[in-house]
Amino acid sequence: MIKGLYEAHLPVSDMKQSIDFFQKLGLELAYESGRVSFVWIEKGKSWLGLWEADEVNIPYHVSIRHIAFHVEAEDIIKAKGWLKQRGVEVREAFGFSPERQPIVLPNNPQAHACLYFNDPDGNSLEFIAPLRLDHEEAFEMMTLEEWRNREK
Repeated sequence: MIKGLYEAHLPVSDMKQSIDFFQKLGLELAYESGRVSFVWIEKGKSWLGLWEADEVNIPYHVSIRHIAFHVEAEDIIKAKGWLKQRGVEVREAFGFSPERQPIVLPNNPQAHACLYFNDPDGNSLEFIAPLRLDHEEAFEMMTLEEWRNREK
C-alpha cells in the first residue's frame, strides 16, 4: 500500500529566497502561490512544501524543522563540493565539523552516510545515503573516511 513519502513541509520567511535556494539544489518548482509553494524532490513522487510564515524561528526540533534528502553513496562523497559550488556551507553535526563530514550514523542494523546544512531560515537539511541495511554490527559514529578504511 505505502510506496514512499510524498511530501514534507518547512516554514520559511521569504518565499522567493527559499524557492531560489531549493532551485540551486536542483529541485524544480512545482507550484507557487503567495504563502505556500512546492518544489519537486522527484517529480511525481515527492515534493517539499514551503510555507511562508511570520513565526519561522520557532525553536528547532528535528521532528519539525528537518528534511533528509536521499542520495547515492557515491554522490555523498562529492556532495560537500557540490554544495559549496552553490554557495551552501556544511554545518557541524553531532560534534563533527564540516571538514570531517560526511559521517556514518550507527543506526544498527543500518548504516547511513550523512552530511548536514541549513536553508536560509535555519531549517536543518541533510543528505543521507544508505551504506548497509539489515546487518547487525554495533559501531560508533565515525567519518565516512574512517568507515571506508575499516571496510578494507
